[in-house]
Amino acid sequence: MNFRLFDAPLREPSQFVGFAGNRIDRQSENRADDAVEKALGERSARLMLMHGGRLYLKLDDGKFDPWFEAAESQAFEVSLDGGVLLGLSESGPVLAVPAGIEPENLPETVKAIDYRSVYMQGLIDEAAAGALAQGAALLAWHASHAFCSKCGNRSEMRAGGYRRHCPACGTDHFPRTDPVAIMLTATREKCLLGRGRHFGPGMYSALAGFIEPGETIEAAGIRLGRVVYHASQPWPFPYSLMIGCFGEPLNEDIQADLNELEDCRWFFRDEVRSMLERTHPGGLITPPKGAIAHHLIRAWVDSE
Repeated sequence: MNFRLFDAPLREPSQFVGFAGNRIDRQSENRADDAVEKALGERSARLMLMHGGRLYLKLDDGKFDPWFEAAESQAFEVSLDGGVLLGLSESGPVLAVPAGIEPENLPETVKAIDYRSVYMQGLIDEAAAGALAQGAALLAWHASHAFCSKCGNRSEMRAGGYRRHCPACGTDHFPRTDPVAIMLTATREKCLLGRGRHFGPGMYSALAGFIEPGETIEAAGIRLGRVVYHASQPWPFPYSLMIGCFGEPLNEDIQADLNELEDCRWFFRDEVRSMLERTHPGGLITPPKGAIAHHLIRAWVDSE
C-alpha cells in the first residue's frame, strides 16, 4: 500500500472523526480533590447535564445548546457532588454532571437526546462533541465503579473525578478506557468489509474487535502482515478508544465468523467508491462521515 500520509492535510487524521474535536485544557497536573467544588464556585463555569445515556440540550430558535450555568442546572436535580471537571475552556471551567430529572419531566425548551443521535445528527459543534465524549465516559465509569473492587466498600470520588479512593482499604482506582482495533484490510485493488447483524440497511464497514489482555493491536483481527496506524477515535459507549489501522492480508482467503457477522467479503475500489458516494446500484453504503471506519475507507479509496 502506498498511502499519501504527508500530502496536504493541515490537521492530522484523528481530528476529522466524530467526538475528537475536544479543545478543553484538561489541567491534569492541577486536579486537586476539591477541584470540582472550586470550579463550580466560578461564575464562568459551564456544565453538561447527562442522564441515562442522554445529553440534555437547550433548544433556542431551532438550535441546540449543550451548556448550562451552575445556577440554572439546579432545576434539573443535578448531583454536583457526582460531577467531573473536564478542564478549562477559553471561557472558564467545564464540567459534566449527572442530572436526576427524568427526560419526560423536562420543560419543552430542553430535550434529552442520546449520545449517538447527537453525534450522528451533528446537533452540537465539534468541540462540544469532544467534551461530550470525555464527560460521558467518565460519568459512565463512576456509575459502574461506585464500590471498591478490592474490599467491596463504597469508594469516593477524588481528583476532580479522575480517581476513586476507598477509605476502608486505601486503594485508589482510575478511569478505564477499552481499546478497540478497527482494521481496514486492503491490497492495492480491493479491501475487506463486513456487515454486522445490527447494522443499518446495506451498510458495510471495516472489521473491529476489542483488544483483549495480552493481545496486540495487530492480532485483534484476521491474520495480517504489515499494519499501519492511521487515526483514533474516542467512543463513549461506554468508554472505548477506536484505534484505526490499515492491514495487509497474508492471503485473501476468508473464514468469517457468521455468528458475529452477517456477511464479509472483498470489494474492489470502484465499488467502494460508489458506496462512499451513495451511488451503489445495490444500495450498499459505508458508515457516516463521523465514523473512523469512513475515514479509513476514504483514505484507501483516495490512495490509488
